[in-house]
Amino acid sequence: MDLASEESLGFQVRRCHRAFDRLLNARLARHGLSSGFWGFLRALWQESGVTQARLSQLNNVTAPTAVTTLNAMARAGLVRRERDPADGRKLHIFLTPRGRRLKEDLVPMAQRINEAASAGISPEDLRTTLRVLDRISANLAREIEQEAAP
Repeated sequence: MDLASEESLGFQVRRCHRAFDRLLNARLARHGLSSGFWGFLRALWQESGVTQARLSQLNNVTAPTAVTTLNAMARAGLVRRERDPADGRKLHIFLTPRGRRLKEDLVPMAQRINEAASAGISPEDLRTTLRVLDRISANLAREIEQEAAP
């Protein structure tokens, strides 16, 4: 199989991701935000006060990437950091009032993007797609773990 072909799973997933990201960036730009903030905002709307390490894990990014993104979010007035009183090495991340208020506008925006992406696709096909993508992610995570194993 030609890896750059329309029948390459990786090619198609990446193409969809890039289309989602372009549209998300365009919509977030209206709020003065970048798509890099999106996953962190979503995670913090669900679990405010988590550690930077947890945010890295939730967003599947490296610690340096998380720090860079959180620095930018702090400069934008979206998050604040607090040292853990029991373990001063840990930083907990909290949304500011501005970061919390964005949920009201951004969640419906994301829902509209998903609706646009799924137009003309049956609910059954969407459920199947989500199950398959979840399985693919699990398969690849297992491969990554095996690569890292000694």
